[in-house]
Amino acid sequence: MTVSSKFLLPITAIAAALAFAGCAPAPTSPTAEPTTPAEPTTQDCARMVTNSGGLEDRSFNESSWEGLEQAAATYGIDVQAIVSLNETDLVPNVDQAVASGCGYILTVGWELAEATATQAAANPDLHFSIVDEIVEAPNVKPIVFDTAQASYLAGYLAAGVSKTGIVATFGGGNQPPVTLFMDGFVDGVAKYNEVHGTQVQVLGWDKETQDGTFTGDFEDVAKGKTFTENFIAQGADVILPVAGQVGEGTAAAAIEHPGTLFIWVDSDGYDTLSAEYRPALLTSVLKKTQDAVLQIVGEHLDGSFTNEPYIGTLENGGVDIAPFHDLESAVSPELAKEIDELRAAIIAGEIVVESPSAP
Repeated sequence: MTVSSKFLLPITAIAAALAFAGCAPAPTSPTAEPTTPAEPTTQDCARMVTNSGGLEDRSFNESSWEGLEQAAATYGIDVQAIVSLNETDLVPNVDQAVASGCGYILTVGWELAEATATQAAANPDLHFSIVDEIVEAPNVKPIVFDTAQASYLAGYLAAGVSKTGIVATFGGGNQPPVTLFMDGFVDGVAKYNEVHGTQVQVLGWDKETQDGTFTGDFEDVAKGKTFTENFIAQGADVILPVAGQVGEGTAAAAIEHPGTLFIWVDSDGYDTLSAEYRPALLTSVLKKTQDAVLQIVGEHLDGSFTNEPYIGTLENGGVDIAPFHDLESAVSPELAKEIDELRAAIIAGEIVVESPSAP
């Protein structure tokens, strides 16, 4: 993906630091200074502001941008990404997006919630969306995902392919969009045990206490490798990191320990990670942010935009698991059929995947 020609540089650029999205209550008393558009509002352009992880994060910044690029190709609008490399960029970058005069502004992650709420209140004629966060305002459409539904399938899959009877998960931080994956994963393993009379264990997360293993950040790949090696030493052979770039350490450890597999999150790791990791990639838990952004830009343009949150589910195709790619032979036809049946049962409401972090 070529993106450099469309970037707007941040006001400051220091060392990149990744912050993962976390759901929090919508700001009720914004403090940032509102900005009035410097140019007349136009509907034929859109601006996106990344969180402090930058654009090519192999996660929701990158997939959100891909959605805007698709919107540009589909609707013939001008799109640009305003890249935040640290927390001090956030408010000025939202100000810059509003001042562009574009009618649609997309922000990514909880860090941008307050700035989004402030500018939405000051500019009621503009349409805003925010990814992985809820901001309540008449002109803001949140984009969130019930990833527990998809990670339930991934947990069932992990239990079904495990040779040791031990699987594991860890997160970058104890935040709802992280623990939502982990809750679904644990429940999927439990379902496999119920169906097959097995006792596959999950290391790294206790759904009942909502506590588990966290690296404390989303960028230190070395931590990801260390945590994964510790799980491998305890017998885990399928591992789900929910930690942004930290998860690349899991991929590296899996390759170095034959027989260990990993599951990626947000995007299809088969496409976004280095090809060297493909032999150990079982699947990915997908958030189809691209599709949501494309749909919402279309609604903005045709006048059907509302502030009702977009919630990605298995039913509307907003979440799912990726194909097994190179490891298709490791998944028996019987197990693949069971997963398809589980997906259908969740869509039909026969199985309800519950989590305190559900949107």
